[in-house]
Amino acid sequence: MAQVLEFKLPDLGEGLTEAEIVRWLVEVGDVVAIDQPVVEVETAKAMVEVPCPYGGVVTARFGEEGAELPVGAPLLTVAVGTAPEAGQPATGVPSGSDSGSGAAEETESSGNVLVGYGTGAPAARRRRVRPAPVTAAVPVVVPAPVPSPASVPVAGAHEARGPVAVVSPLVRKLARQHGLDLHRVVGSGRDGLILRTDVESAIRTADEELSAPAAPVARTASVPAGERVPLRGVRGAVADKLARSRREIPDATCWVDADATELMAARAAMNGAGASAVTPKVSVLALLARVCTAALARFPELNSTVDAEAREIVRLPEVHLGFAAQTERGLVVPVVRDAHSRNAESIGAEIARLTEAARTGKLTPAQLTGGTFTLNNYGVFGVDGSTPIINHPEAAMLGVGRIVPKPWVHQGELAVRQVVQLSLTFDHRVCDGGTAGGFLRYVADCVEQPAVLLRTL
Repeated sequence: MAQVLEFKLPDLGEGLTEAEIVRWLVEVGDVVAIDQPVVEVETAKAMVEVPCPYGGVVTARFGEEGAELPVGAPLLTVAVGTAPEAGQPATGVPSGSDSGSGAAEETESSGNVLVGYGTGAPAARRRRVRPAPVTAAVPVVVPAPVPSPASVPVAGAHEARGPVAVVSPLVRKLARQHGLDLHRVVGSGRDGLILRTDVESAIRTADEELSAPAAPVARTASVPAGERVPLRGVRGAVADKLARSRREIPDATCWVDADATELMAARAAMNGAGASAVTPKVSVLALLARVCTAALARFPELNSTVDAEAREIVRLPEVHLGFAAQTERGLVVPVVRDAHSRNAESIGAEIARLTEAARTGKLTPAQLTGGTFTLNNYGVFGVDGSTPIINHPEAAMLGVGRIVPKPWVHQGELAVRQVVQLSLTFDHRVCDGGTAGGFLRYVADCVEQPAVLLRTL
């Protein structure tokens, strides 16, 4: 007899609490192997393929593509072992045991959560199971029965803290929103399954027991009509982070124009002499990133973060350089690890790799977190200047505008030079204007005279 195990949306790390189903990779009735990806989800950080820790036959899926599920909500159920007998109900919860304890201990499974994470040892002997027709395993929309007096939810029922007979994420979400303990609800569905009508009835009963609500407050203004776009996924994460930065960080911005003619000439010389199929060309962004790491070595106050609770400034020994990248999913900030130990060529190669991963939606949460300083090249949008919002909890961000020909006084004469505007937005708690100005002036000097960098090479 098959054992039906419920696989729930796992904790994807980095403090993520929910994910949106982008694409199912399996159908009901498919045979899956241990650690086989079964669904592609989008979190606030990245697109992730979620592998199933069980091997067997998929008997049910929970949630349509586009639905948002909280961590811990059921994703699918898998029949492990022999095929289920005809008429045997597959509720997603093994009888007499918790789906996450006893059943898992007796069944071949894996500790993996994400593809490439977790146990690396090869799986033990697997058994391919041919799916048999299981009528009760596929969720079927059944007209809600009229609850009889015996099926009305009763407070205090089901005191045992075991699995709850709920398969619908919507029912769980409804109960969670109203603070309802599902262990105290008696299900009127088949085999005690808790339906939406049961939860709604319990909510109504709880509301009736409360005192009469206060009189509604008259609305002072009508809500304007228009399209409503949910703030979730990447857009929601960006909104939360930028709002937090504005609330907590007293930022200030300084800027300067710089003659980038010599920098562009140096780049052309580098690419003309050393570029090949094996060693790709060095980008302007890579050169500016190398300038940033040299400047942070001189002004370490800007490679720091503020511990508000301890009222301490934490200066960080390593430079993990983030760079802003615009993708179809929105703005993301991949991080070049240990940028302080890399040269311009190595930084450029890593930027190119992460940019490609960002465009294809393959960035992992680890590649989008842990930055200590951010480089923002908004010149690609055809603008000269900006006052960007600091990427919380970092302490500073260097902004780079477009490089364009402009009239410039060079060696006492008016000439057309390649000019760029640089801006530095910094947390005024970690340093004063003198430090910020010194950092920005050093960056501008390196842009105007790249030979200045030879001192640190």
